[in-house]
Amino acid sequence: MGSLYQESSPLLLQDLKVTIKESTLIFPSEETSEKKSMFLSNVDQILNFDVQTVHFFRPNKDFLPEIVSEKLRKALVKAMDAYEFLAGRLRVDPSSGRLDVDCNGSGAGFVTAASEYTLEELGDLVYPNPAFAQLVTSQLQSLPKDNQPLFAFQMTSFKCGGFAMGISTNHTTFDGLSFKTFLENLASLLNEKPLSTPPCNDRSLLKARTPPSVTFPHHELVKFQDCETTTVFEATSQHLDFKIFKLSSDQINKLKERASETSSGYVRVSGFNVVTALVWRCKALSVTSEKEEEEANLERESTILYAVDIRGRLNPELPPSYTGNAVLTAYAKAKCKALLEEPFGRIVEIVGEGAKRITDEYARSAIDWGELYKGFPHGQVLVSSWWKLGFAEVEYPWGKPKYSCPVVYHRKDIVLLFPDIDGDSKGVYVLAALPSKEMTKFQHWFEDTLC
Repeated sequence: MGSLYQESSPLLLQDLKVTIKESTLIFPSEETSEKKSMFLSNVDQILNFDVQTVHFFRPNKDFLPEIVSEKLRKALVKAMDAYEFLAGRLRVDPSSGRLDVDCNGSGAGFVTAASEYTLEELGDLVYPNPAFAQLVTSQLQSLPKDNQPLFAFQMTSFKCGGFAMGISTNHTTFDGLSFKTFLENLASLLNEKPLSTPPCNDRSLLKARTPPSVTFPHHELVKFQDCETTTVFEATSQHLDFKIFKLSSDQINKLKERASETSSGYVRVSGFNVVTALVWRCKALSVTSEKEEEEANLERESTILYAVDIRGRLNPELPPSYTGNAVLTAYAKAKCKALLEEPFGRIVEIVGEGAKRITDEYARSAIDWGELYKGFPHGQVLVSSWWKLGFAEVEYPWGKPKYSCPVVYHRKDIVLLFPDIDGDSKGVYVLAALPSKEMTKFQHWFEDTLC
């Protein structure tokens, strides 16, 4: 049976007692007099919000925090020669009304800070602690709101000699895979080597066709004016219970075996598909309803969303080094009654069909949809997977991170998948944040599905 990572919420430090020592701007080492802008694709356009990640490192006697800080500063300066958009600013092009990046060399944020705690005193790094936001800078107080950097880096030292790299990036700059490539390039520069993968910054590779041609129905997208409810991306002020469910590689393999017994073989029974199917079933069936409404609730249709990398799905393929957002939203739809009664293998198939439908033509159709309409992905639940991005596998001169994670905020319709911190490379943590009644049901269906 799948187990709760924590039977009860651990006591979390509310204040990491972080003091900012220096906050400044850093600039590319190569100045350019040429003024230019960087086109942003329709996929980039809808992702104008910050993504914050924290990467924790154990003490290393050969790399004291102050030495690491200076090395990082120099390496980031070099990195911005290749990733020049990181020193730019978002703007609205007055002629088109579209967002683009003004590559004006205005600089990226670089902050050094210190915490009064040791790394061990922070406690459980896996459990979402809102105080981790203190390890990341997204707004430089010295700059006006309309001149904030797209990229800000905070280096926070701990009393033990360990440290954290807190990175805030506007989502228009990277998707998960290209951010991992950026970290690998940064590690190469820190090791005084050339970039491991020179970036491809040409976002016009995902430009809409002329004229735009929407050749598929896109149930995963909704126009702004047609959306009557909040989006899955919006935070909530509602009280939520956080719980982490741990699935070992053995448990995932058993789910795959069980799914294969009733699967037609049309889609691959992958680890991601079985975990996503499990999450979907639990989330859909956990929606609270009065007893007399239960039958009507089973007739309710549930839609799950997840991101699919399209680099290898296009014709011609995008270069693996493409820096922009090369992901589209896949969807799966079913009535709650089907999620309750259908064999698990069928639910896995419905999930897998979401990715399978994203061909070159489907991807181009979705991009053209974004050219014709203003809208965003829409569904009842989004699975956001950090499971296999590999941020914690990047090898820096001082070693790999002890743990890498996003800063988590209150979003009850986003379920996060994290890699196992305990050495089970194919295990996964499932993080859900739900109102108490829904969480009780989610946990029941999670255990029921695994039995």
